[in-house]
Amino acid sequence: MNAHDLALKAYGAPGGPARSPRGTEHAAFSKITQRICAARDADPFNFSALAEALYDNQKLWTLVAMDVADDGNGLSAELRGRLFYLAQFSAHQTKLVLLRQAPVDPLIEVNTAIMRGLRPMRTAA
Repeated sequence: MNAHDLALKAYGAPGGPARSPRGTEHAAFSKITQRICAARDADPFNFSALAEALYDNQKLWTLVAMDVADDGNGLSAELRGRLFYLAQFSAHQTKLVLLRQAPVDPLIEVNTAIMRGLRPMRTAA
């Protein structure tokens, strides 16, 4: 089972419209990023909501790391390496945020960049 299958299982709406693998991945990143932003902007004493959102974000990045580490992954070696690095960065930054030693904004920025890359490409008419 690859990251797409696991993301679909975890975040897909049963009986909802079928999504492409990129669409499913985009939706998973979008949902988690929205939760991180909402927790960041909420009551600063409700740290548990942020911790829960970061936990789910880390699970998603772990799935990405596992998927790009698989020899059967069809992405280029360069892109796979960059995504694996981002998964490592996410793990490190999450640890710092949970220790209250760093802001959460870099994690939001990385997820947002990933979502931009997952958007469907538009073709010229």
